[in-house]
Amino acid sequence: MTQLWDFKGGIHPVEHKQISTSRPITAAGIPEQLVLPLQQHIGDPAEAVVAVGDTVLKGQLIADSRHGMGVPVHAPTSGTIEHIGDHPVPHPSGMTDTCITLTPDGADQWVERQPVSDYRKLGRDEVLNIIHRAGISGMGGAGFPTDIKLKPSRDRKVDTLILNGAECEPYITADDMTMRERADHVIAGLKVMAWVLRPERCVIGIEDNKPEAASALNKAIEGTRIEIAVIPTKYPSGGEKQLIQILTGKEVPSGGIPADIGVMCQNIGTAVAVSRAIFEGTPLIERTVTLTGEALTTPGNFDVLLGTPVDYLLEQAGLQTDRLSRLVLGGPMMGHTLTTTTVPVIKTSNCIIAATATELPEPPPEQPCIRCARCADVCPMGLLPQQLFWHAKAAEFEKAEHLNLFDCIECGACSYVCPSSIPLVQYYRYAKGEIRVQQAEQLKSDHARERFEARQQRLEREQKEKEQRRKERAQAAAEAQKKKTTEAEKATAKGEAKNTRAAKAALVEQALARKKSNSDSTRTGAASEPEKTDTKALEQQLAQAQSKLENMQSMLDDAKAQQADNVSKLERAVAKNRDRVKRAENALEEARSPRAAQSEFQSTE
Repeated sequence: MTQLWDFKGGIHPVEHKQISTSRPITAAGIPEQLVLPLQQHIGDPAEAVVAVGDTVLKGQLIADSRHGMGVPVHAPTSGTIEHIGDHPVPHPSGMTDTCITLTPDGADQWVERQPVSDYRKLGRDEVLNIIHRAGISGMGGAGFPTDIKLKPSRDRKVDTLILNGAECEPYITADDMTMRERADHVIAGLKVMAWVLRPERCVIGIEDNKPEAASALNKAIEGTRIEIAVIPTKYPSGGEKQLIQILTGKEVPSGGIPADIGVMCQNIGTAVAVSRAIFEGTPLIERTVTLTGEALTTPGNFDVLLGTPVDYLLEQAGLQTDRLSRLVLGGPMMGHTLTTTTVPVIKTSNCIIAATATELPEPPPEQPCIRCARCADVCPMGLLPQQLFWHAKAAEFEKAEHLNLFDCIECGACSYVCPSSIPLVQYYRYAKGEIRVQQAEQLKSDHARERFEARQQRLEREQKEKEQRRKERAQAAAEAQKKKTTEAEKATAKGEAKNTRAAKAALVEQALARKKSNSDSTRTGAASEPEKTDTKALEQQLAQAQSKLENMQSMLDDAKAQQADNVSKLERAVAKNRDRVKRAENALEEARSPRAAQSEFQSTE
């Protein structure tokens, strides 16, 4: 007999399970429209691979998950893609999300399927790929992608695989009826998952209020090493961490996952989906849903196509609108009230409760906490609900997080026993949401700071590189100038030094004066001999101007080659020296002209 342990706290609410177990699982049929959200699980949404107007077959891929943590979406029946856009989805906030609307054609024609007769001949990765391509995610809780969950990291060896058949929440009987009627599919799927994981132990946990399911599974496991563990009925024994503690005596560490202690939990519906994907080649396009509550005339469990609107299911179960007081998606402890019946069934939808006013009455007004500590007594996680409530209400989120707020599984046991009717779980959800928002903002802020710091480092690096290039250019220019200076000193030693600017100006003035004097002599017809022109000095001046122009031009060429900062300054200097050379040439030419004219005049005499 399997050894069992217990967990702290827990409650025993009225079960109400007999309402939906009086008849077999029934097919819900095909509604007029199917609405398929692109995100039906935790992780990344799928991307549509069809367009409006496309005709699809049953089981055909209509949205794929190409990256990240996601799974594909398939057409639950054959028909035409009517719309792709926002539509209300099952969420406590009543939010909308991107959905594919499919109008069935009634033919229910299948796409070609590829079942596997012997999965043991395939590799583990091939089997996991089949599970992924079938769009299977956990069909209870957050809906974690099954192929990713079945492939833990190398440092997390799973030695115990648990199939969760506890189904502890009141009203819900989908897993109970599945185990009763489809035990062979459950065990077949469990065997596939066990073959992938290779654990030392496989055990199915069932509460003792499900004797028919336990009997059916005991028959199905004959000849195998799978254990059936019948556990005491107590809410929330079906919680993952609580069931692990009951069956193994181990506790999942705070902030950790079951794989950290070598354990993995899977859902009954997930096992059936894996079995169908492998042995029938059928993707996850339908699930079993419990329709219950005293406002229904024919409650029970139904095989429902994913995307089926809630209002269609309520019609199938005989809804009495005049008796309906409250519509709950999920169980009464962890579910949420529906504000519209147009939302569709998704992969994690397991129950819809149509309750009357006496069945699920509105909670009385919230009263001040009387510090009775009942909430702490029943908390299955051993937390301090009273302190968490105070911190959440006072927006002291850091203190709430310090008290392990995120270890809360939101089972609702504390709210159930609170004599002051305080909706404790709602406060905890609010605090978690605010903390996640703050963490997201902090993450964005950190990313922005990292980008800013990276930009500053880049600018500083570029400035240093620019400064280094400037220094190199300056050094090159200094070396070139030093070379020119050396050459000038050598020229000075040879007697080829340049006159000062004043001397050059004086020579230019003398030349201009001589030019004017010669012009006056020509106009007056004076026959006197022109004043002697010092042509030798003008020639020397021209030579010096040309030499300086050559030096400046050489410096300009060097500066351009090195992309120096003083290129424009040197260009102006070169232009100025060219003007000086031109003026010196003109002065020399004018100085020589009167002498030549006089020589010609004397020869004619």
